[in-house]
Amino acid sequence: MINFKPISFVIGLTLSKLALFMWLPLVVAFSSGTAGTAEFLASAVLTHVAALVFTRTGYQQAFRLSVRDMFVLTTLVWLIACAFAALPFLFLSKLSFTDAYFEAMSGITTTGSTVLRGLDHLPPAILLWRSLLQWLGGIGFIILAVAVLPYLNIGGMKLFQMESSDRAEKDSPRISAVARNILGAYIGLTILCCISYWLSNMSLFDAINHAMTTLSSGGFSTHDASMGAFSVKAQWMACLFMFLSGLPFMLYVQSIRRREGLLFRDAQVRGFFWLVVIISLLMTGWLWYRNVFDLEDSLRIAFFNVLSILTTTGFGLTDFSTWSSMTTILFVFLMLLGACSGSTSGGLKIFRIQIAAALFQKQARQLMHPAGVFPQKYNGRPVNDAIVRSIVAFVLSYLAVIICSATLLGLMDIPPIDAISGAMTAVSNVGLGMGQVIDTSGNYAAIPDPAKWVLAADMLLGRLEILTIVVLLFPSFWKD
Repeated sequence: MINFKPISFVIGLTLSKLALFMWLPLVVAFSSGTAGTAEFLASAVLTHVAALVFTRTGYQQAFRLSVRDMFVLTTLVWLIACAFAALPFLFLSKLSFTDAYFEAMSGITTTGSTVLRGLDHLPPAILLWRSLLQWLGGIGFIILAVAVLPYLNIGGMKLFQMESSDRAEKDSPRISAVARNILGAYIGLTILCCISYWLSNMSLFDAINHAMTTLSSGGFSTHDASMGAFSVKAQWMACLFMFLSGLPFMLYVQSIRRREGLLFRDAQVRGFFWLVVIISLLMTGWLWYRNVFDLEDSLRIAFFNVLSILTTTGFGLTDFSTWSSMTTILFVFLMLLGACSGSTSGGLKIFRIQIAAALFQKQARQLMHPAGVFPQKYNGRPVNDAIVRSIVAFVLSYLAVIICSATLLGLMDIPPIDAISGAMTAVSNVGLGMGQVIDTSGNYAAIPDPAKWVLAADMLLGRLEILTIVVLLFPSFWKD
């Protein structure tokens, strides 16, 4: 039986924190004399009241969450938080509930798709709220990936679980202390990114917003031109911090506390680094050879776009769909990959690709030497059959969701390229598109409301690693 009292209590705590962050745009609107004071006040009050109801309903002196409770809690927290995060878009931007929920879901899942137009002329309060949602969603997913998904054995994440009995290999036996350490690293990198942007001739407001959406791998911008509105130096800073956002945050904490170069010894980090370098240099040579840009611009634009897609940040710079068929096809595959586990990025994650490649190699050697024994390890840890099954199930479900979603979008008369790229970019939490209706600007205002609900569901499925939600659909899950 599902224990809904502690679930209600945790949802209430989450809403109370969300309500507190609503006061920041309110202060900006009030101090600047721009629109948003009354709207954010109403949103904050309503969210505070809901938080009080949930916490009072679920309060008890001691409680324990089972595995089934964790599955339900994880899904409900994100669904309900998005509903209340949508209130400012309803009140201030006058969006329909569908559009407001889509925008909130895109923010909290750090996807970066939007239905808003004319960003340059929107009130500062609503721009800040979009950035805050992505920043909160980024740290929320890191904690989820480090503390919850390994415990639920989702998608092979068990490889990154910190064993409570092995105190030498972790920073603290308590998840709360681990969360605080990761939050400290997240805040520190966000501040460094903000300072770097500010020194690159961004205004302080733009620097704050883009720092939050860069470290969260979100991609929301304060301008319609996205990062194309800023200096070349700012774009290189974006490259640096997009790369850093794609690394495992737990390794930042461990490297700082132990004063060891753990980041550089991690197989996932090395794989991510070389993938970025090799693909970016190949694309640089292609763009220069085809005279699309000169050599210097080719290098910058190639690295920027590869990092933006691979880390699922989704910042725009130029319309890469016009470069050539080869680069467009390459970007489609990069959308699926993602960066490292334990980072803010979406996608399949590098470690799953590496394990799949190792399995392929093992199978080939087994065919050549049937009697041979080839134990498989990853980062010094054995990869058992349970982890392999979990990864296979995740990858198959990942592809199945894309196929089913693209089919549903096609039934709504959305062009094939838009439907396929829209489903891929939503599940991978990239935000960009590659079609006529959903283009590389990542604006989804033109698609029908049912399609927005399909894509919003895809965003949540991709962010919560799909299986976390899919298990709730099985009747056996709800049986005692």
